[in-house]
This record gives sequence, structure tokens and C-alpha cells, in this order.
Amino acid sequence: MAFVSVSGNWVESIVTLLQNQTSDWEMCRVGYESLKTVKVKEFDFDGFKIKVQCNPGRMTSTSAKVDSKSIKERKCFLCVDNLPSEQNGIRYATDYQILVNPFPIFNEHFTLPSIKHQPQQIESSLDTLLDFSKDLGERYIVFYNGPKCGASAPDHLHFQAGERNFIPLFDEYHLLTEMYGKEVLSDVSFSLTAIDDGLRKYISIKSTDKEKILVLFNKFIKTYKEFMNSEDEPMFNILSSYDVELKEWLVLIFLRKKHRPSHYFDTLEKQILLSPAAVDISGVCITPREEDFNKIDKDILTEIFREVFISSDELNEFINNLKSI
Repeated sequence: MAFVSVSGNWVESIVTLLQNQTSDWEMCRVGYESLKTVKVKEFDFDGFKIKVQCNPGRMTSTSAKVDSKSIKERKCFLCVDNLPSEQNGIRYATDYQILVNPFPIFNEHFTLPSIKHQPQQIESSLDTLLDFSKDLGERYIVFYNGPKCGASAPDHLHFQAGERNFIPLFDEYHLLTEMYGKEVLSDVSFSLTAIDDGLRKYISIKSTDKEKILVLFNKFIKTYKEFMNSEDEPMFNILSSYDVELKEWLVLIFLRKKHRPSHYFDTLEKQILLSPAAVDISGVCITPREEDFNKIDKDILTEIFREVFISSDELNEFINNLKSI
């Protein structure tokens, strides 16, 4: 493990890092080569698309055991001392690093872990996610999977980044807001909108003011913890993008009630290994097994999404709670 220097432009630096790692590190090269053979199919819904990708390289992540016992029994694969000797990284700020993900979903896929081993938790780290979004916003989106709904390392704080144009939801966002959005809070400096598109329930925050986003998020998480009757971090996934021309963040918070759907635990003939995390629920569902890829249809996707998200009634009740604070 070695840290490499930054050229002055974060995007240029991590593109160079990716090029070097896929050239010098065999496991990484094989991972990105495998993307050339993934199968993809697409389903149309009302105002948006959901893609399904068969990506065998994601088996480890999709099937990761994230119970306390399993986590205690394995070495943390994001700690600096446990990284492969061939893996290099870029230091970010004082306490994060940028690594190439050797088991990619995106053609350019990065993991952004804390240097310190600490639990996956967003309440005290959203400001860093916003900084990453801004510094990488020319080309990438940054996302966060909660410790109970998608993070394969819930014991080590980390984000991920990938190409913005890979995620269908960012192209569809404005139409979906017009079709399904309800403005919850707004003033001249921000808007907070709730969206229920029939499959997903999520909150969007748009603002050019980072501090305003942090205040709104603190309000959101306080209210959502109370609503879900949870002292710990409730289940949600976050995607964040930054428009470099408008100098504006768009933060999407997906409201979950379940980590994995019943299909995941079904009998072998009916089982589908799809474990929805941020990328899946924003429009690209990843399944590592070809038999699952072949089985999945529009009805199954609808069942899975509706099972892992809160209900429409719950969203409306939460919106009212948020408005009343």
C-alpha cells in the first residue's frame, strides 16, 4: 500500500490512479476487464427505467455476511494495514483515502474509506460526503450505504464514487420530481422534496449552501429516527451529486425498511441474490448469478423494491412530521 500524489485536480488524479492500478495490479485489471462481458437488460416504468446487470464479480459484496459475529471474525478489508500490497491510494483531506475498487460496478469505481477504523455512520460525516461530491462532481457521483442496508463493511466508515452518467436516476430526476414530487420545505436557498414514484420513496435536498444542507439533514435524521423508533442510524442510502456550473448539490436519501428482500432468502429454485444498495435502487440492479438475471422481470423488481422501501402511507406520515418541526 502506498499513497500517490495529487496533480492539483482531483478528477484527473483519480483517473490516473485507475489507469495505473489496472496496469500494475492483476486482480484489478481482471476486475475491470470482466465488465466488458456483463449482461444488461432494461425495464420501463412510468417515467423511469430500471436496468438489471449480471456481474459475477460482485458475488462477494452481494453475499457479504454483515452480522456482528461474521464481522468480528474477519479482518477489515478497508483498513490500511489489510489492503493488498499492490493497492495504492490518494490521501484525501487528513483522514480519508481514495482507492480503486477492484470489484467494480462502474467502469470507473472508487472506494473512499476513512483512514481510521470507525463504524459506518453518516450523521458526523455528511460534510465529508458533500466535499467529495464537490471535488469529484465534474465526473462522478458519491454514494453512501447505511450499515444496515447495503454496506459490506458496516464496521468501517466509507463512501463510494462512480461515473454520474451510469446512474439512470440522475437523468430522470427532474421528470420524476414533476410527476411524483411533493415539496416539503423550501426557501430561496434550498428545496427539500419527497418523491414516491411507485417503487421508491426518497427525499431530495438541493442547495448551493453546504451548511444549509447539513442543517436540513440533521433535521431529517432526528425526525426519521423518531419516526422509525430507532436510536441507531435508521436504514437509508444516499447519493450525492454536484453541478459544477450551478455550484449546487443534489442529495437523494432513499428511505428503507428492510435490508434484503424475501427473494434473497427463498428456496434455491426461487432464490434471487439481489441485495439492494444505493446503485441498485437508483436504477442499476446488480445480480452476480446468471440464473437470477434470467429470472428477474418487471413484476419481481416491483416486489423487491416495494418490500425494501417504506410504504406510501409511511412516507406521507413522515413528511407531515418533518413539516411540523
